Amino acid sequence: MSHKLILDIDPGLDDALALSFAHAHPSLELQAITTSFGRVALPQATRNALRLSVLLGREDLPVCEGVVTPTRKGEWLPDPGLHGQDGLGDWTGAQAPDGTPLAEAPLSRGVDDRSAARCIVQMAMAHPGEISLLCSGPLSNLAQALRLEPRLPQFLKQVVVAGGSLDAPGDVSPCAEINLWSDPHAADVVLGAGFNLTLLGLNASRVAPLPLAWVEHWAAQGPASTLRQLLWHAARRQSEVQAQESGRPAHQDTSPAIAVPGALALVWLLSPDSFHGVRGPARVVPDGLAEGQLMLDRHADLGLPPYPHPGWSAKQVPVQAIVHLDAAACMDSIQQTLARLG
Repeated sequence: MSHKLILDIDPGLDDALALSFAHAHPSLELQAITTSFGRVALPQATRNALRLSVLLGREDLPVCEGVVTPTRKGEWLPDPGLHGQDGLGDWTGAQAPDGTPLAEAPLSRGVDDRSAARCIVQMAMAHPGEISLLCSGPLSNLAQALRLEPRLPQFLKQVVVAGGSLDAPGDVSPCAEINLWSDPHAADVVLGAGFNLTLLGLNASRVAPLPLAWVEHWAAQGPASTLRQLLWHAARRQSEVQAQESGRPAHQDTSPAIAVPGALALVWLLSPDSFHGVRGPARVVPDGLAEGQLMLDRHADLGLPPYPHPGWSAKQVPVQAIVHLDAAACMDSIQQTLARLG
């Protein structure tokens, strides 16, 4: 089965790998890229999306710029220490075809005239029930699209969110994952809007990381590829910084690996039998000490009545959250797909 796909991303190494996977897999028909703030600020996320699309030979692909800041929260900080100022490790070795460093080379293409939200709405309405949307950044663009067209859940085939955490420790606080934390108000709106929605969070992505050794081997295969070298550099930098932050020297990590939730979410789209999820209405804590925490009500699963708290209602449409996956099968799918890239 083929899937018409929009990627809503903030690239970012993980999103660059997800974009590469989506381009390389024959059953995924990329329709557009929409960008948002997240791992990097919006202008850099858009520049990364444009450059990656050129490196993939997809200058035909619309790139639509989205939301600049969170819906309501005041604080949001990118992480140049982990991801580099450009979100992709600040690799000076990446060059444009004329030899200019990639970071300094003028862009050979521009953004689409439509906003990210307008693009999502228009494509969903033009292909009702056919478009799948992967959100691998904050959910701000989708929340804005929902304001433009409240009937959007009826027109999108499905939404896959690479974000959240049910029971694993968070990555920005003990209970919050960065994508939901970055715009918790938008996330709460989206999860309660009635989309056919699946979440793949930290409890799933952490058990199926991509080995750094495989990325290095992949980058060295075949003719020289700027894209592969760029992604290898970004992966190595991220792994080294994570080792330093943990207080563990990089050389003592015998099996370094990087999380790839965006690519895993695409594997779920293609092979859902390799995953197991739980269902229930979901909310996101908007502020306070638990800001960004994902909460899933499983009372219906257990045959219990709805909670009396006014924040929960029997009328809320349930979503699915992935809790287990076949890590070996997922890694095999990601590695075989990325190996297709030139």
